[in-house]
Amino acid sequence: MIQYRQVINNISFLPQFISDYENELANARQECRITGVLESNLKTLPGITEHRFNQLQEIEAVLNFLNIEIRKIKQKHYKKYLETYAKALTSRDAEKYAYADSEVIDYEKIINEIALLRNKYLGIIKALEQKSFQVGAIVRLRTAGLEDAAL
Repeated sequence: MIQYRQVINNISFLPQFISDYENELANARQECRITGVLESNLKTLPGITEHRFNQLQEIEAVLNFLNIEIRKIKQKHYKKYLETYAKALTSRDAEKYAYADSEVIDYEKIINEIALLRNKYLGIIKALEQKSFQVGAIVRLRTAGLEDAAL
């Protein structure tokens, strides 16, 4: 699985990074289900949550890295337009042209894809929190003597 350090050292690893984390989502969705013995669900839940949260942090780090990179690219294009067309463009016009450059737009699309991936992992974290709450409630009901209650 591609890690954050590999992506920041070589941006060509980014498509594989996205693919790896997309593939992990299927397993993560399975882990959000309450199946089997409740005790085993409770026992494995902290480790699962920690693993998925760490994956979310990796995605956040890549997203932050890409945001830093796009600021550099925007600045480069801004300077290019401002220096090339100094008499014809205001600084605001040069900024608009720089932000509309194809390289900037391509990076924006990539950032959007990473942000979508991050949001999917945020959904997984929310589902794991719900699972924790629900399993805990079921255990409390069983402790109170409602073992035959249907779910």
